[in-house]
Amino acid sequence: MRITSPTLTPLLLVALSLAGIVLPACAQDSGSLYRPLTLAPADASSPGGGGAGSEDEKATAAELAKKLANPIAALISVPIQNNFDWGAGPNGDGFQYKVNIQPVIPITLSKDWNVISRTILPVVYQENIIGTSSQAGLSDTLQSFFFSPKAPAKGGWIWGAGPVFLLTTATDDLLGAEKWGAGPTAVVLKQEKGWTYGMLANHIWSFAGGSGRQDVNATFLQPFLAYTTKKQTTFTLNTETTYDRENRQWTVPLNLMVAQLVKIGKQPIQFQVGGRYYAEHANNGPEWGLRFSVIFLFPK
Repeated sequence: MRITSPTLTPLLLVALSLAGIVLPACAQDSGSLYRPLTLAPADASSPGGGGAGSEDEKATAAELAKKLANPIAALISVPIQNNFDWGAGPNGDGFQYKVNIQPVIPITLSKDWNVISRTILPVVYQENIIGTSSQAGLSDTLQSFFFSPKAPAKGGWIWGAGPVFLLTTATDDLLGAEKWGAGPTAVVLKQEKGWTYGMLANHIWSFAGGSGRQDVNATFLQPFLAYTTKKQTTFTLNTETTYDRENRQWTVPLNLMVAQLVKIGKQPIQFQVGGRYYAEHANNGPEWGLRFSVIFLFPK
């Protein structure tokens, strides 16, 4: 499906408003039709400030912030990750906007084991990346399952491993690989004194799909380092590196982000913003980008 650039504005407005960054959040009030919804750090102690008012609530907020830095924490969350990239395409004027909808659902297998389901469903708009055309729609879905022990291993290390699947959900042949794929995935990390550090990795091989499309044979590496303060502010540095073995090409974006855990009413939400520089990119790949994420949390 190809669309013309005038579709960009309504598409962005709809997608961004779903993530809460275009249309302001409002709460209905009996005294007036609407009033702005206020935000406060999740550990704010003032009554009605939107934060926790007791030491137990502060401890709960701190634990939530810590779990958010762990990719396989036993916590239901729904991140909506907005990515803006510039400088792509044959002329260097290409633009891509991608919303990654990334629900994380832990499932109890036994008293000692969990399986963590992590889904990445991308919704994409791009222009001037493939010639002077533009495309919009769903891209391919990535589905991972991490089997992880509930208790940390010796030395406090947390780990999980399992399968990852590439699903052909793209609504435009230029937005997806048109290949079904699978492979292994694993993550290992440690958390101590506010720090979280580790690595997530996977490798995908295609096994079916369009015969006229290139096979998928790609390695993904995501080393990460994060620090969470006592006010539930998290600073993160990572790279989301991909090595395309079919084309022998690296894509190496360096991400620097800051996030804040807040409460809206009783709903904990984390907001994250950051920038990205591509130290290495594939042919016609972007040069730099921005990220804005909204993460809805559903603690038990």
